Amino acid sequence: MNNLRGSMAIVGAADTEVGTLPGRSPTELCVEAALLALKDAGIDKSSIDGLITCNSFAEPILYHAEAMAEYLQIFPGFCATVNTGGGTTLTVLQQAAAAIHAGVANTVLISMADSMRSFMTREQAMLAQSSTGHPQFEQPYGPSVPAYYALIGQAHMAQYGTTAEQYAEVAVSCRAHAARNPTAQMRKTISVEDVLTSRLIADPLHLLDCSLVSDGGSALIVTSAERASDFPHQPVYMLGIGEAHSHEHISQAASLTTSAAVESGQRAYQMAGLMPADMSFAQLYDCFTPTVLIELEDLGFCEKGSGGDFLQTGATYPDGVLPVNTHGGMLSHCHPGNPGAMYALTETVWQLRGTAGERQVNNAEVALVHAQGGIMSSHATAIFAREVN
Repeated sequence: MNNLRGSMAIVGAADTEVGTLPGRSPTELCVEAALLALKDAGIDKSSIDGLITCNSFAEPILYHAEAMAEYLQIFPGFCATVNTGGGTTLTVLQQAAAAIHAGVANTVLISMADSMRSFMTREQAMLAQSSTGHPQFEQPYGPSVPAYYALIGQAHMAQYGTTAEQYAEVAVSCRAHAARNPTAQMRKTISVEDVLTSRLIADPLHLLDCSLVSDGGSALIVTSAERASDFPHQPVYMLGIGEAHSHEHISQAASLTTSAAVESGQRAYQMAGLMPADMSFAQLYDCFTPTVLIELEDLGFCEKGSGGDFLQTGATYPDGVLPVNTHGGMLSHCHPGNPGAMYALTETVWQLRGTAGERQVNNAEVALVHAQGGIMSSHATAIFAREVN
């Protein structure tokens, strides 16, 4: 798959408003994001010959991508609805790149949205949270999604001596980035103490260790590297991408402290011909704070077991050696469900274009984006750059 290196570029990117948007359905947000991305790319919808979407929790549609194509009145030759949980946002990039490389499509629209905040009742949300586990071996014991991630957090604490204070650094760091982002849902800075004194959700996770619940949509336009210069903005090239899938249910995971991010990261680094030290910044999936700590280790930014110490150096803060989640992440910017990591991609585009404003990373040339779905189950890593060399 190394022939995908540098073969595809992102030429359009857009987000809708995020937060609490009671007047706009998931379908409306998905279409709004798509139209905004088309405008950013400077093209008409008639130019789109590929469409990828992810279904909505709040407004599920049987043939989602086809329904969005109908709504938009576009008629793609390549059309797919994909769902690998939170990792969907990156796995679809590999599919889009393969389709473009094979000549199946020239210009692919990727659009995702959901309204987890405004269009789901508390009962629906609790059902979604509690139905993730294995129906025989997990669900009968009553755990919800936060409990599964708390299990991972406890395992890392037991094996490596990680502390709740170290997990809290993830939330504080993300909020420091969000404070510079006018579109973030939560912008008031917080401290480690604030995290530790927020309401306990599932030991060791407090409320501020948990991602937001949001409405919002986000979209990208991707095309071949050869065509990328025909568009109005600085193209953002995909240099490497890798997937890895270790389990579906957490009770079947071989390890609670090492994830398949190891393999997905290695595949992305190999394709790109780069190493962790080459990254200007990183966007890491942050549904809960322990997730980021484990990803930092598994993706090679620090040694296994040292993620807590790494976080306490301030490395991931806005002026750190590796700014992480420069838009605020799902802990502070927004998290509308499966589309949550789309905002990491659009943020990466703006950082590499050099248009991120107050939160702009100095000398942003190369970035890593990582997403995962399920309970640390399905992982995808991608590396992007301003130039292909």
